Amino acid sequence: MKISIKLIYGLIGGSLLLSSCNSSKITAGNYPLKTECIRIELDGSQSLIAWGNGSNKASAMENAKIKAIRDVLFYGINDGKSGCNLIPIILEVNAQNKKEAYFSKFFAYKGEYDNFISIKKELKSLKVSVDKSVTFRLEVRVLRTELKQKMISDGILKI
Repeated sequence: MKISIKLIYGLIGGSLLLSSCNSSKITAGNYPLKTECIRIELDGSQSLIAWGNGSNKASAMENAKIKAIRDVLFYGINDGKSGCNLIPIILEVNAQNKKEAYFSKFFAYKGEYDNFISIKKELKSLKVSVDKSVTFRLEVRVLRTELKQKMISDGILKI
């Protein structure tokens, strides 16, 4: 009786899939954790859910803040409740790469990005077992109008 290689791989893959479905350990490393809209505040700022990974709590929280600012600047907020601004502040294609020196400084440790975001609430942390990193979920508030004005005054965004 000959068993094909495809059948063997299919059986192994299926059993691995089933065993991973029963796992009680939460891991976030394999899933894209998208920034989500909660609401637009009266001053035009955006309240968001942001995720970040890091080697410890502090770095994961900083990475969540950076990801939220990057999403507002370059991608827009497409997930979560409707009403958040879907359009990014910077529409230029590859703007982050084209102006790499500026954005490297802007997003550096203790960089200017921190002036445009505040943590409203720590929501959840997940331990990712593969590399011992931590994934953190935060509720943040991004000062969208002020961030846009900064991009205009620094010559990054043309009106």
